[in-house]
Formats: sequence, structure tokens, C-alpha cells
Amino acid sequence: MMGLVMGAVALSAQAADKVELEGAKVGIWTMDFDAAVKLAGEKNLPLMLNFTGSDWCGWCKLMDKNVFAEEEWKDYAKDNVLLVTLDFPNDKSIVPEKYVKRNEKLREQFGVGGYPSYVVLDNDGETKLGQLGAGRDKTPASFIDEFKGVVRMSVGAIEAYVKANPGKADGYKAAIEEFQTAKKSLMDWLKTEPKRTEENTKKFEGFNKRIGEAETALKAFH
Repeated sequence: MMGLVMGAVALSAQAADKVELEGAKVGIWTMDFDAAVKLAGEKNLPLMLNFTGSDWCGWCKLMDKNVFAEEEWKDYAKDNVLLVTLDFPNDKSIVPEKYVKRNEKLREQFGVGGYPSYVVLDNDGETKLGQLGAGRDKTPASFIDEFKGVVRMSVGAIEAYVKANPGKADGYKAAIEEFQTAKKSLMDWLKTEPKRTEENTKKFEGFNKRIGEAETALKAFH
């Protein structure tokens, strides 16, 4: 029995990397949101906020083990993303007191309702590019693909594409603007809380069609 317990402890230790409490480095998990935002601005890189319950959330632990502990993810992250852990553990000693209220504020700000939630921000630390979740079959490769899909419209990604493809710059920027406008139009309409009618159903389908066409046009540049 003792061997099984020790084995479980060892597995847990392998499943999650140490989270830094102060400062920030590209690709290294930290609780220091402010330092990560500062570095993201300097490096022109996106951030990913990991809203987690590190000592009780089974899906969080599964993602730590299957994705974030793997070298494929670490190799990608070290050049491409600032990683911030926003922890809501049962053991309150895990999170420094100075971060507790701030974590709550960020959870409310980005509308996080469950764990884990991976909120992806642009390099300003405010603009939400998208949100990813957990999955039993997710791998480093599949999660990296999801992440790339979200950050393709970040400031850094747009600048990199334009620099590498100057002849396509105007068309690419126009495609991005149309995609963003299409999504915003739908969101603004949904905020009016439209009633479920045949006419509104057609409008909803129209919004989604426009978004789909804009997304297809955008993908053609990659």
C-alpha cells in the first residue's frame, strides 16, 4: 500500500511544474500577473491565464499532466506565450494573500465560471482574444493548435504575418477587420435579448453565415 501511495505522490509531482510567485519569464508559469503583463508588452507576446483549482480540480490536474508537463508544450511556450496561474485552491496557503482579491477580480472581469479555464489575452493584458478549456483527449499538439487559432489575431501575430507577407498585408488586415466586425455585430445583437421568433432565427443564421464566411476568408491567408 505504501508503494502505491508513494507512486501516486511521484506522479503528482511529475504532473505539474512549479509556479513562480514573483516575476515573469516567457513560457514559465507565474502568479505575478502584473509582471507577466509588463513582459508581454515588452516582448509583444500574448498571455494565457490559467484559472485553476490546483489541489482539488480533477480536470485541471489532467491538463497539467497531459499537456503542460510535456516537453512539446514547454518548447512551444518558451518562445510564444506568458503563462499566468490564477489559483483558487482549498488550501489557502498556496496563494499569497496579496493575490487573492486580484484573482477574484480577474475571474469576474473575464467572466470565468468554471475550472479550468484558459483565457488568452493580447499583449496589453486586457484584450481577450479567446478562451480554451480542458478535454480528456487533449495533447500538447492539439492544444497548441487551439492556442494558435486564438492568437492569430493578436497584435504580435498580425505584425509578424504582415512583415513576412508584405504583399498580402492590406488584404489580411481587411479580412481580420471583417471577421471582428461580424463577431461584434452578433454579440451586440444578442445583448438586445431578441425573442425566439422565425424572423430572429433567420437573423441569427445570417450573422453566423457572415462570421463563417469571414473566418474562411481569413484562413485563406495561412
